[in-house]
Amino acid sequence: MRVEDLDIGDIVYAATVITDDGSIPGGIEGEVLAEAGTRGVITMIGHIEEQPERSVFLVRFEDRELNLGNPIGCWAEDLIVEPRLVN
Repeated sequence: MRVEDLDIGDIVYAATVITDDGSIPGGIEGEVLAEAGTRGVITMIGHIEEQPERSVFLVRFEDRELNLGNPIGCWAEDLIVEPRLVN
């Protein structure tokens, strides 16, 4: 299954470390928002006006206590469907 085929409520994982690119109001640019492999849930799917062909996924990632954090806008390439196994 591809990330693009997912829907609201589906589980995803951060493909890489996701950091604040400066677009989060009140956030700190460069702050780590989700470590690679962190589990999250899709809460909304949309598009931005400048690139209507690309989907933006709002994802709430779990913290260490398994609480869901604030929604983070992610591109499909920021997410994976299956967790990566750690050797």
